[in-house]
Amino acid sequence: MEEILDIYKATTIETVKIWYQAAKVSDFPKNGGACIKYKEKQIAIFNFERKNKWYACQNVCPHKMEMVLSRGMIGDQNGIPKVACPMHKKTFSLENGENLNGDLNPIATYPVKIEKDIVYIGFSE
Repeated sequence: MEEILDIYKATTIETVKIWYQAAKVSDFPKNGGACIKYKEKQIAIFNFERKNKWYACQNVCPHKMEMVLSRGMIGDQNGIPKVACPMHKKTFSLENGENLNGDLNPIATYPVKIEKDIVYIGFSE
């Protein structure tokens, strides 16, 4: 099961080599998430409209290895935007992937940009 997590590596804006055209802005729910596929990866993308921000992370929750984070609830924990796994409520920072419960490794996060109503996700490979 660990090999599933091995394909997900966090990307920072400084390490982006590819801006992948994910979908139109209108394809994503406001204040919620949806999943896209990039190569062998499932990526959760969140339109956090309340904060006027977009976030992307791996869709697999490292707790039970289920592809469910895109269906998680988004919110705020002490100023940190977060997603809660819909299965067992493990929470992760949407900014840096940190597990806010403190009992799991961080998840991979990816930069997002919006250009002409299209959502792009940044990858380093």
